[in-house]
Amino acid sequence: MLPPMKASLTRRAACLLLLGALLAGCGKSGTRLVSSEGELNPVTPVSRHGAAGQITRNTTRLGGADSVTNAAAVSSATHPGLVPAARPQAAVMVSRYELPLALAASVLAGTSLHAALLYSEPTSVPAASVQALEAMRPIGSPSLAGAQVLQIGSAAVPRGYAVRSLPASEVFTGAAEIERLAESLEGATPHLVLVVNAETAPAFAMPAAGLAAQSGAPIMLVTSTGIPPATRTALAALGHPAIDAIGPPSVISAAVFAELERFGTVKRIAGATPAENAVAVAREGWGIHEAGHGFVFASAAEPLDAPAAAPLSATGDYAPLLLLESASLIPPPLGHYLEDIQAAYSPTVSPVRAIYNRGWIIGGEHAVSATTQAELDVALEVAPRSSAPTPSLSP
Repeated sequence: MLPPMKASLTRRAACLLLLGALLAGCGKSGTRLVSSEGELNPVTPVSRHGAAGQITRNTTRLGGADSVTNAAAVSSATHPGLVPAARPQAAVMVSRYELPLALAASVLAGTSLHAALLYSEPTSVPAASVQALEAMRPIGSPSLAGAQVLQIGSAAVPRGYAVRSLPASEVFTGAAEIERLAESLEGATPHLVLVVNAETAPAFAMPAAGLAAQSGAPIMLVTSTGIPPATRTALAALGHPAIDAIGPPSVISAAVFAELERFGTVKRIAGATPAENAVAVAREGWGIHEAGHGFVFASAAEPLDAPAAAPLSATGDYAPLLLLESASLIPPPLGHYLEDIQAAYSPTVSPVRAIYNRGWIIGGEHAVSATTQAELDVALEVAPRSSAPTPSLSP
């Protein structure tokens, strides 16, 4: 951790820091860095409430006390705003009390918009979200008539930005509106739709956020008893798409599954526990069965962290979300999966020619303990074996 900034250092002083030092911390008051345009940009404060925490060989922790902070930290990592190419077209603002809308909005991180996602309150904007917006400096999206901020549902938005509002009288209508917006941004009807239960067991819906961001597949919402009218209308308009129902029968019932088959070709992706369910999405939804990937690790008890982390699934190393059900333990399904895809080198494939895994840890120690982070670091480390896959540059 860097020492606190001296009181005499003004906000317009340039901090000539390497990226690792930036992630390690610049004090609670924040700092400003010189961009390639010669302007000074605010950087989200780094502390237990700020952008990043413990960094190991193979993992980087983003976030801190809550999901608001975590979303701001992810946004600062994926859209640092220090050069023009690192500024997003727009940021999505969604209320922290509207999880289903936040899940549905995750697809906007993976469309041509490549939006950042930030959390707000119904009547105010948290400081972390304001600071992240200041750091990112959204340029404004031509597809949104120049809007820099897309306001979804009841979220408050800060002043000084061009805003487009996407009202939602209820979450099912809101998710359908987000699907239509994503379709208009892409100029094409989606061929794949992800379906989750909006009412119960939110941990089972969490992996859909990253998959939506990576694939551009919109998230549609059902209940434990059926398909709401807004979802029915949206599905019917898509012309018989492929539908991935994410969650076991205890979450998306056989009756709802059968009802979904009226609207498309349905496949269930499921595991018996949240951790096992997330592994199933990584295997079947993402098709990841080998080393050479990024991964996002979050707590199953913090469902808002899934949309917050969605931009990490649509940029960089395109990382799927994996879940821990305890801050201090790696659940067996996750441990077995990491063993299956562990990177390796051999006498014929040297470490410098090997392929690697790496991980993003979301949230503070209440979500993922430092010990668990260290264990994940070991699981992601490239290891010697008698034989290892030969890396290839071919697609």
